[in-house]
Amino acid sequence: MTTELPDLTAVELLAGYASGAVSPVEVTEAVLARIGAWEPSLQALYAPDPAGALAQAREAEQRWRRGEPQGALDGVPVTIKENIATKGVPVPLGTAATELVPAAEDAPAAARLREAGAVLLAKTTMPDFGMLTSGLSSFHPLTRNPWRLDRNPGGSSSGAAAAAAAGYGPLHVGTDIGGSIRLPAGLCGLMGHKPSFGRVPVDPPFPGRTAGPLTRTVADAALLMSVLAQPDDRDFTSLPPAQIPWQELDIEVKGLRIGLLEEAGAGLPVEPAVLAAVRAAAAAFEAAGAIVTPVRPFLTEEMLAGLNRFWRTRFAADLAGVPKERIERILPYIRDWIFGESEVDGVSVYRGFAQMDVMSAAATRAFRELDFVLSPVCPVVSFGADQASPVHDPAKPFEHIGFTVPFNMSGQPSASVNAGYSADGLPIGVQITGRRFDDLGVLRVARAFEQLRPEQRPWPTL
Repeated sequence: MTTELPDLTAVELLAGYASGAVSPVEVTEAVLARIGAWEPSLQALYAPDPAGALAQAREAEQRWRRGEPQGALDGVPVTIKENIATKGVPVPLGTAATELVPAAEDAPAAARLREAGAVLLAKTTMPDFGMLTSGLSSFHPLTRNPWRLDRNPGGSSSGAAAAAAAGYGPLHVGTDIGGSIRLPAGLCGLMGHKPSFGRVPVDPPFPGRTAGPLTRTVADAALLMSVLAQPDDRDFTSLPPAQIPWQELDIEVKGLRIGLLEEAGAGLPVEPAVLAAVRAAAAAFEAAGAIVTPVRPFLTEEMLAGLNRFWRTRFAADLAGVPKERIERILPYIRDWIFGESEVDGVSVYRGFAQMDVMSAAATRAFRELDFVLSPVCPVVSFGADQASPVHDPAKPFEHIGFTVPFNMSGQPSASVNAGYSADGLPIGVQITGRRFDDLGVLRVARAFEQLRPEQRPWPTL
């Protein structure tokens, strides 16, 4: 069976451009046709620019014909999450409460993609302020999961995940502060990499926040990381520039010390199908010679409650002075989360903030005798498309991020790779987390798992 152009990986596209077997224009036209077919159902995009994308593709095609590609992604279609600024396009942050002012310049990730010659197709959707594992938004139409349109793609990189699973080209950039790359990757059957804190410059920086790839393959994620991880002095928290051989992904699994974390310690219990998929992944590594040992849960309800208290107060402070009519446009679930409880005193807010450090220390300690840890990504499979979260209760907003958010706080690299499927065919991700700064190690173990796991089901079609 011939692979359609929108389903080719970025690695395959670049090889095709180099040989002349395919061209950036015909690839972009095919991807735009795929978008035209899927988008009325998925609603994954914001500010699509087909004319601009075709103009970029024509320029890339001429460069390839001259044998002078501009950069590592010349002519490859890509989408960017809407909270990553692109010059001239407003950044609504997923909420109707935002005043739509065109961005003055590209954020770091967008700037690196343009420099690398990527064809920017569109921005992708997100929920209000990026604070939901859902495609629900007061600004964007409801974004759905291509595997089943009545199910949720996860979030907050909801549009990016839906676009990747549907084949809107090979490369998609999301952001992650509590699981927002890995959770939708897990629910949509993708490779999603949350880099080490500071590895990919972001603007504005914030504790735990990073940007990274959502792709169908680990090799494509590594290729995208080679571009996104270039330095940008706007991020004063970014790591020093490093020469990392991103495309050198082969690794010997034998002897690796891999932990198996089956319970987070707080939040939702893990569904049997999810637990079975993660245990099967651990068994595959063990059969290949890895040393797999159980990891005790380290997250506590106090940690999650403290994080909730601090984040909720942060948003209330950010919205202080915003006119009431704009506040009323915020998604009711998010509005209730921010303002639904009484104000807390300064000491309580500080103690909430301090729990981020407690969480970070606990996550780091779990790796004292280990190289990597396997765990669920989300404790449940995809839920209803119109739900804000698996619990759908603003009084319990973080019950589903117990496996992901600790590694935002600790700054460790962490990825989601598809591990299996539920009885009704929905993807289930396994999370692979490494030691601080070992992004390449995480990508290498993820690549090894791609080769160890059972054959994958075909990507969804309309």
